[in-house]
Amino acid sequence: MVIRVLALLLVVPLLLARAGPASAATDPAGVWPLRPEPAVESGFDPPEDPWGAGHRGVDLAGRPGQAVRAAMAGRVAFAGHLAGRGVVVVDHGDTRTTYEPVSATVEVGAEVAAGADIGRLTVAFSHCFPRACLHWGWKRGDLYLDPLTLVGDTGPVRLLPLWRDEPVPVPSRPARPALPLEGWWRLSTQW
Repeated sequence: MVIRVLALLLVVPLLLARAGPASAATDPAGVWPLRPEPAVESGFDPPEDPWGAGHRGVDLAGRPGQAVRAAMAGRVAFAGHLAGRGVVVVDHGDTRTTYEPVSATVEVGAEVAAGADIGRLTVAFSHCFPRACLHWGWKRGDLYLDPLTLVGDTGPVRLLPLWRDEPVPVPSRPARPALPLEGWWRLSTQW
């Protein structure tokens, strides 16, 4: 009896480990919207509040006219111009991905597979102007998500202390050092 219990205690964890984490089946997986895998020009930096400054997606280096692909399968929810730039939005049910500046090659309502062409990258209104880059976003409701997690890029690994049960907050931008203003008038009167 003791041997059976020990065997069970050894086998069950091995079977669970082999199955992988429970969230792996539910985590979305996508493809890069540009081929070949592009350089990330500017990373994800979500705002602290809905109206605050930040970068609500990532900028991927590209070239004018390059094919832009849907990161995940879904239905085209928007394909047109918004604030002067071409935008394509693909609805994936619980989430949606956005692509700009893009000259759309799909129409609203079209079903697209992951990796399907949805438009061509343009330079006009590029975040990297005068170079071309794709601004790629991902949202769940009003919450901005990091689209790089769709392609397995989870960013830098951070080790946490054993006694914490939540991540240590990371400032979104480094603080700028204050300029010494004391005595500035003395410098200006010496000229």
